[in-house]
Amino acid sequence: MTDVAEVLASLRRAPDVEADNLTAVDASDRLILTEADAALAEVDGDRVAVIGDRYGALTLGAAAAHGLTGMRVHQDPITGEQATARNAARLGLASAYRSHGLDEALVRGARVVLLQLPRSLAELTEIAETVARWADPAVTVYSAGRLKHMSRSMNDVLARSFGEVIATRAAQKSRGLIARGPVRTDPPTYPARTTVPELGLTVVAHGAVFASGALDRGTRVLLRHVDRIAPDARRVVDLGCGTGLLAIAAARARPNAEVIASDRSAAAVASARATADLAGVTLTVRREDALADEPDAGVDVVLCNPPFHEHTAVHTGGAEKLVRAAARVLRPGGEMWTVYNGHLHYRGLLARTVGPTEIVDRTPKFVVTRSVRV
Repeated sequence: MTDVAEVLASLRRAPDVEADNLTAVDASDRLILTEADAALAEVDGDRVAVIGDRYGALTLGAAAAHGLTGMRVHQDPITGEQATARNAARLGLASAYRSHGLDEALVRGARVVLLQLPRSLAELTEIAETVARWADPAVTVYSAGRLKHMSRSMNDVLARSFGEVIATRAAQKSRGLIARGPVRTDPPTYPARTTVPELGLTVVAHGAVFASGALDRGTRVLLRHVDRIAPDARRVVDLGCGTGLLAIAAARARPNAEVIASDRSAAAVASARATADLAGVTLTVRREDALADEPDAGVDVVLCNPPFHEHTAVHTGGAEKLVRAAARVLRPGGEMWTVYNGHLHYRGLLARTVGPTEIVDRTPKFVVTRSVRV
């Protein structure tokens, strides 16, 4: 199959959540491919970098349109990598790309960069600075996003790393930003270091990590309880760890326990590992999809501050997936401690999936629950 429309129509989100209101491709993907079409026709695949491709629309669309191979691709969530690999294998396009971190190897010498704009300005800053630092001086970045998730600040972020930033006309509620003339930032902004005095920690944060270097309010509420949660626990998991603050607190409280910090985000895993190293705390840090590498029924405690978004869509499917994962890995009698926005009403989900669930703390915005695996 080489018809681009057919390729895009065939893409699936799995292993991410599939639902009627969640799509693998949107108009911003199509806009990027349209704007970059002429440039892609003039370069070899190894001069193309793709960043933020959610499920392979940019990578596999470019490959189908121009027969490109060897493109370099960075996707922060491991589920995006896995979905793209599944889609590529099904379409016979596995040779179209190679996965990379957000680093020099991704963009060294690139002439064309395809970028799905992230909502986070911090993430966009790290991406823009990385491209400007290592790509070919003649590089052009073709980016786009949905209008409802874009802001003028995105232009400003790109303008700090590129001499020219041009906005395209809007199309199907999406708009493109095209950037040229890279300007190197020394030193780079990310990873950033932020001191959190109440924890006695310096947090190391990459741009894409949730809450950046701050202590988000939900985590702060759950941290009130970490010292007293199952003091004899020998295996503790911080599920969706972000910068690893819950995992570090648990490791400090239980120096003889193995504490695992798990997240699907490459930025989160790198941030948690660096923060723990700086704090002198030993963690097992893993990038994985919903504890995929953890055996069944061997964990004493799971700590979780679950998301309620799937990319830009408000959807609880991701949180439900994490709760099911926790239920699978907890031993009988093991505990899941969860903090969530009170309006989400996760208590019923936790009770059905994990076991008896009680509310142990409540603030005007957050609820902390304790669920016991039956």
